Amino acid sequence: MPHCPYRLSLLGAITCTSLFGALSAQSAEPAVELQAQQITGVAADRNESVEAEQLQRYQASDLQEVFESNPEVSVAGGSSVAQKLYLRGLEDTLLNITIDGASQPGQTFHHTGRISIEPELLKRAEVQAGTGDATAGPGALGGAIRFVTKDPDDLLREGESVGALLKSGYFSNGEGYKSSASLFGRFNENWSALAMTSYQDQNDYEDANNDDVLGTGARQKLGYAKLVGKLDDAQTLRLSYERRLDEGERPQRPQWMVSLPRNAAYPLQTERETWTLNYAWQPMNNDLFDLELTTYHTTNELQQDGRFGLYFGDTRSNGFDLRNTSHFTSHKLTYGVDYRDDRTTLGPEGDRERDSENGEVLGFYVQDAYQITSQLLLNAGLRYDRYELDDRDSQTFKEDGLSPNLSLRYQLTPELAVFAGHSQALRGPQVRDAFKLDVAGNDPSLKAEKARTEEVGFDYRNGGLEFMAKGYITHIRDAISYTPDMANLYRNLGDLKIKGVLLSTAYHWQQLSLGLSLHRNLARLDGQRLNAYEHNGLGTSLGNTWTTFADYRASDNLTLGWQGRFVRGIDTLHTVDGDVSKPGYGVHDLYAEWQALPEQLTFTLTLKNLLDKQYLDHASNEDFTHIPGYNIVRGSYEPGRELRLGVAWRI
Repeated sequence: MPHCPYRLSLLGAITCTSLFGALSAQSAEPAVELQAQQITGVAADRNESVEAEQLQRYQASDLQEVFESNPEVSVAGGSSVAQKLYLRGLEDTLLNITIDGASQPGQTFHHTGRISIEPELLKRAEVQAGTGDATAGPGALGGAIRFVTKDPDDLLREGESVGALLKSGYFSNGEGYKSSASLFGRFNENWSALAMTSYQDQNDYEDANNDDVLGTGARQKLGYAKLVGKLDDAQTLRLSYERRLDEGERPQRPQWMVSLPRNAAYPLQTERETWTLNYAWQPMNNDLFDLELTTYHTTNELQQDGRFGLYFGDTRSNGFDLRNTSHFTSHKLTYGVDYRDDRTTLGPEGDRERDSENGEVLGFYVQDAYQITSQLLLNAGLRYDRYELDDRDSQTFKEDGLSPNLSLRYQLTPELAVFAGHSQALRGPQVRDAFKLDVAGNDPSLKAEKARTEEVGFDYRNGGLEFMAKGYITHIRDAISYTPDMANLYRNLGDLKIKGVLLSTAYHWQQLSLGLSLHRNLARLDGQRLNAYEHNGLGTSLGNTWTTFADYRASDNLTLGWQGRFVRGIDTLHTVDGDVSKPGYGVHDLYAEWQALPEQLTFTLTLKNLLDKQYLDHASNEDFTHIPGYNIVRGSYEPGRELRLGVAWRI
């Protein structure tokens, strides 16, 4: 397979930093001073960014709980490995997922989720819904999610050289516990480091009917380290390593409930390992250079000791993103190149790479934010991507194309702004999920998927009051997946069309913050509403989703809060195998955070599913068990009421 000449390794990236160091020294010489222009826009709201503070208060322990306050994001229930994420009804296989810029492509098993993240690590999680702009990376058909982890300086206090944070938590449902330890410090004024380890152990949880939900217990381990250094006044280097392990007894198809004998529980282990190097060069008094380099290596492995014996599915990705941002007159221009090389393998013990596929994608992009007037902002960009795939059956697929985007934002008054945008994305055939390699193939006439999104809306901010409304349409032509009746062939199934509206309001007054959001979404493939069983890898149908929150700072040391998620039922979904329904539900969570010793000792009490509601999340596989022959096809019910107690000791 031919390889891209722009491929970088971690060693090569470090070599690049030396080159830019020399340029940085030269940039200290007198230069023509250019006036910087501020590009104005709307700050990310609660629907676009989930912050660490919120995750800590509700003691988030998995992917579902990271995004439970976002109405556009739904995450399936059950064990953590079964949790698939849907953004505006589209499965995460159609999204670009990154952790500190390290792409997380590929999938090990189509009956599991593909995103592995420890909430304790997160500084924030950013959501870009809809087809991405030029900087979102290749193939962002349905959008992008960016996880940003903490730096040592996020934990160190001013003037402090070393510190530690010890945390412990108890979960009443499943009688689980979680412990973590973080050590962080500064070697000198330029170099700092962070090391973190955590362990979580939990039995199978109970649903609201007090029935054990088999296959949901787990043991999770995390090891993480980050080194941050300022090479000089202009250069910053970040090197991080993360290893996350999840193991437990899981259904053979973790996405579905345990059912004997066709979906019995077997030992299953997942492991993700990621190395990331981030380099930034920001010379002072130079508006033409703001350079960022990210290079990474990530592996995901799933091993299942099931009815066919011990099997290993593995995805490996290496890549880089090199970009520069230049400010001149009224423009903020970002341009760069990115590259990714993927490999997926499957095999039994002793021959783990018996089946394999290799793919790569090279992209060039430019994105400009042009402040035409003090009120009018124009964003325009263009990507060129070239894909190549050598599949398991020795077929070669090559696709390339352009992806433009254009958006406008007009500030009618200091409080009110309107916006509209159009964006496109192209994605060529990619490596398949590992556990499909030995049983499925690609249609020789497989074509690239092409997406476009149109979006229009407005936002209003006046003092403590905020209101936002938007409508969108996303259209994905030639969507690639398989159907249950032809599960051994990946092909272009047809056209996906997603329509929706999002309404969101919030009010902040002194120590009180209130919020309410509604997301309405309709997802279809060639006119048929999506369901998780037939449209695995594409998306699912979600009922109208309301999310609410209230936070109250009762005193300097005590904060109280409530959040709710309410989903309207779907009475009838037509499938080729029969009709199914999705009952609605409403769930309430409470928290209380008390700083017993300010900045030293904090206790957190969280009550999940306050009213003990029995429900199946709309992101989980629908209940097909009433249809003859489908008695195993149903997702896992959500946990019943749960009390969580957490304590954090800052040293």
